[in-house]
Amino acid sequence: MIRKMIGGVAGLGLTLGAASTAFAQAALVKAPDVAAQATMVNKGDTTWMLVSSVLVLMMSVPGLALFYGGLVRTKNMLSVLMQVFMIVSVTGLLWATYGYSLAFTGGSPFIGGFSKALLAGVTSGTYSATFSNNVYIPELSYFVFQMTFAMITPALFIGSFAERIKFTPLIIFTVLWSTFAYYPIAHMVWYWAGPDFLSSNTADAGFLYGKGALDFAGGTVVHINAGIAGLVGCLIIGKRVGFGKDATPPHSLTMTMIGASLLWVGWFGFNAGSNLEANGVAAVAFVNTMLATCAAAVSWAIIEQIVHGKPSMLGAASGAVAGLVAITPASGYGAPMTSIVLGLIVSPLCFFFVTTVKNKLKYDDTLDVFGVHCIGGITGAIATGIVADPALGGQGWIDYTVFPSKAGAWDTIVQLQTQLEAVGITLVWSGVVTAVLLFAIDKTIGLRPTEEAEREGLDITEHGERAYNY
Repeated sequence: MIRKMIGGVAGLGLTLGAASTAFAQAALVKAPDVAAQATMVNKGDTTWMLVSSVLVLMMSVPGLALFYGGLVRTKNMLSVLMQVFMIVSVTGLLWATYGYSLAFTGGSPFIGGFSKALLAGVTSGTYSATFSNNVYIPELSYFVFQMTFAMITPALFIGSFAERIKFTPLIIFTVLWSTFAYYPIAHMVWYWAGPDFLSSNTADAGFLYGKGALDFAGGTVVHINAGIAGLVGCLIIGKRVGFGKDATPPHSLTMTMIGASLLWVGWFGFNAGSNLEANGVAAVAFVNTMLATCAAAVSWAIIEQIVHGKPSMLGAASGAVAGLVAITPASGYGAPMTSIVLGLIVSPLCFFFVTTVKNKLKYDDTLDVFGVHCIGGITGAIATGIVADPALGGQGWIDYTVFPSKAGAWDTIVQLQTQLEAVGITLVWSGVVTAVLLFAIDKTIGLRPTEEAEREGLDITEHGERAYNY
């Protein structure tokens, strides 16, 4: 079975040697068979997972589509909507075909196998383990919940090179990137056999999970993964025609505000749903998500008041998203007050990158995917190693080698080292894969429209229609 982690069994410098493995196997009850699992399913957990899946889908369409669409120029609005809509559709099919199997079955520490390709063996009568011994949810509810994560992640990076990429090469890149970047990272960070199966196979876990990396809802898997892909993409594809010369203001901050609000609401499914159970830890993730986002929005507005003399709607929305990104990996681990601190801290960091660093280096990250998602994700991933400390009110990590499971010993320094390793591996893996794929596509079918087409706008040249008929 397959699970995101509350805490790695091998984490924090604790490994299971031969002697400890024997003890662990003796201490755990035998994994229940399918018939027994069916009696361990709670209707409330199942309902929460299905509702969370709907909330996460809302983050993509319409949330992300409107957020990004409002930020581009009128002539490219419809192209952004189409890109997000079709990425969601295509990656959903990929997930059912082979993505779920590669991400969440055993095989190796780096990628799963094809045992569940085409949903083989996945039915209404199969179950997935949660974070508690002897608690299960229908496997299809877990499948569709994780599907929504696989849908939104590649939709995020299009913001870095919006207004200057052809549609068909983008979809081809999305298919390849999902296969060679998203599924391996998801497997390395989130795959494990589940608490009731450790006695039979203590080594059945993804590479970073086995090292004890903490990522409750996607700081590495989603935001750093997509954020670094966006940066590499905007560098390889190049700057927009007229970049630095032509004015490129957002055409509708009203739509951007609506999109940001939908993202905020949907994010509760993203974070609290990642607990897989409707219990107190889900409530912790819910509250942490709310408070970190509030703090980050306020923090960004204060910075703009100081720097520019007036706060902007775009800044408030950007701050809210930065807070949502930063709290994602820590949402089920931290405490409410430390979540507020994280929200207050992440906005100044992201603001610095989307203004000072971006202007200094002159890269054309159109909608600041790197500055908000990657930097915010890195901030949250590293901070998780601190805010999860039980001494600060955090949840710590769970030792599943005892039954029932309980909190394990905590070492902040070791955990920070593990978090940094997870961040570094994600940056390198996704960055290299993105560069190779984009280079290959560019040299074969090409990535960019002609200069004339780009000036006319992608709505007409790529899709033959306009977002607005006036």
